[in-house]
Order: sequence, then structure tokens, then C-alpha cells
Amino acid sequence: MPATKVVVNIPGEVPYDVRIGDAVLEGLGTSLKRLPAVADAPHLLILTDTNVAPLYLDAAKASLKIAGFRVSDVVVPAGEEAKSVAVAGEVWNAMAALGLTRDCAVVALGGGVVGDLAGFVASTYMRGIPFVQVPTTLLAMVDSSVGGKTGVNLEAGKNLVGTFKQPAYVAACTATLVTLDEREWACGCAEIAKAAVIDSDEFFFWMMDHAEAMVARADAVVAEAIARSVVFKANVVAADKTESRGVRECLNYGHTLGHAVEALAGFGTFSHGAAVAEGMRFAARLGADVVGTPPELVEAQGELLDGLGLPSLAWSAPAEEMLAAMKRDKKTRGGQVRFVMPRDIGAWELVGVDDAVILEHLRAWEASK
Repeated sequence: MPATKVVVNIPGEVPYDVRIGDAVLEGLGTSLKRLPAVADAPHLLILTDTNVAPLYLDAAKASLKIAGFRVSDVVVPAGEEAKSVAVAGEVWNAMAALGLTRDCAVVALGGGVVGDLAGFVASTYMRGIPFVQVPTTLLAMVDSSVGGKTGVNLEAGKNLVGTFKQPAYVAACTATLVTLDEREWACGCAEIAKAAVIDSDEFFFWMMDHAEAMVARADAVVAEAIARSVVFKANVVAADKTESRGVRECLNYGHTLGHAVEALAGFGTFSHGAAVAEGMRFAARLGADVVGTPPELVEAQGELLDGLGLPSLAWSAPAEEMLAAMKRDKKTRGGQVRFVMPRDIGAWELVGVDDAVILEHLRAWEASK
């Protein structure tokens, strides 16, 4: 199947391509040699993790070396714990020890954790060097590899330290998805579902019609879902690169409760996608009270998430603890927690909600578990 190309064109930034296909990793070196920001780089550093390295590091290095690049690699521990200031410091020191200069580049080979970490160290090392995203998970392909958000976690919460830096290129090789387990597959499906709810009737009902094929990992449907999600996110980011105009906030749908779930359950207890799916269910029910979200939407969204292998979590935490965790999130303004709520499919609103209302819904959520 030929590769699909989506161009991400953000005002004030150099446009970049997202290539989606099953032979994109094999052609990585050739693609980067055509890329002005990277073509003449004297040294490339591949940043990957202990899960991905045994699977795809050799193939990535071979493709880059055949194209004439000098390549080194740094392998970090797999998991959310690697997305930390401490690990970033280790990578910065490794980059310095390798003699990387401002005309070198970083290649992120892995999922969202690797991509966020690689983008963060690339954006800060020597005040910024180019980086390339080579996502190997469905979640990273449809969401975190596109748009330029980078970051690391603190004990207080996720992504509290970070930068905005667009990649020079994104190579989404669908052949790497065959090694994903069911948990990671469903994780990516959650972000696709989020995009579909926020984007349009057409995308949402296409997903409803193709949920079974997504679970079965039908090649053509998977490639189409990735492309649709990338187009959606590219359009949002083009309208609001740094989340300063209120447009990009829609990408946080499901993340207000979702990040609190991850923090209180312990990072890694639930996949990011499972937490976001739980957050989508909560935000839609909250929206029914606050902005008049139609009950039919709440039900249809639940059906889609169920169909994608994302049932409600059999977990809860005390309402007061959940609210406190939400207040530590960077989406809070003036001490008030804000939620993205769907008014309808393709229509959303960012709303600050009073603590009393949130607590009422959190207690109902807690009681339902």
C-alpha cells in the first residue's frame, strides 16, 4: 500500500510532512536526505527505549547509515518514568559527550514518552536542534508526534515542564504496529475517538462504522484512521500553535480527569488512552449538566469507546483527591478547573466549572465503581 502524506503547515513554522505507510521506516534515511533541516547533519542521535530498541533500532540505524549519516543512539528505560528531568539530564550529558553540535539532529524512535522526551531535549540542547519523530505506537502516530508539544513529568503531575517545538519530519511506519499489545492498541484508539468526537459527524460516524475493523487492525482502515486523526490535529495546531487562542484546548478533551486518574492510580497503572477514555465519559456526563450535551451523544460516545476496547475503568479515588489532582493540572486557571465539553459532535466548549459541581459529579463517578 503506497504511503500517505499529510502536510502540517503552521504559521511561522517550516511546513513538515507526516508520512504514513508500511515501508516508511525502511526509507527513513532517504527521506531525511531530502530534508533541508537534517540532510547535512554531521551526526544523528536516535533516542529510543528498552522495548523498542530490540525491535526497530537496527532497522532505523541501517536506513540512516545507508543514506550516509553518522548515527549514535541512547536507549532509556521503557515507561513513563523515563519522562523526567533526571533522564533528560542524562540524555543532555550523553549528547554533549558525543560532541553533538547545533547542526546535528535527534531522531525519536518509539512511543509518546520517547517522542516527548526527545523533543524536549532537542528543543533545549544548545537552545534547540532539529528533531524527527518516528512513532512506533498508534497513540504516538495519531497524536503526540504531531503538533510540537514536548515535555517531562514532575511528581506533581504530567507534562508540567516542556516546550513547543515542531518536528522536522514525522515517519509513521504502520509495520511497527504489529508488535503492539492490546492495551497499547486501545490506548491509540482512545485518541482517535477523541479526535472524532471533536472533529465532525463524518469522522465520528466513520469511526462508529469501522470500530470493529480498527480492533481487528485492518490495514486500510488503520491507515485511514491515522491520516484522518493527523489531518484533524494539524488543522487545530495550525489555528493555535501554542495554545494561546483557545482553539488547541479542544485536544485536551478527556484529559482533565484522565491526567488525575494517571497521577492518583500511579503512572503506568492504566494506559494514557484508557485514562483519557474515562475522562471523555466523565466530561460528556458533566457537559450534559453544564452545557447541555445531548444524552444521545453521551450514549453514542460510550458505545464507540466500548467498541474500541475501552470500557469504563473499574477504579476510582475519593472525590476530594481527584479534584485536588485536577487543580494541579496546567489547564487550571485562577484556581478553577476547566473542562472541554462537547455541545454536539464537532462542537465543543471550554468551561471553568465550580468545585461544588465537580465534586458532585466526582462523587457520582466514585459511587458508580
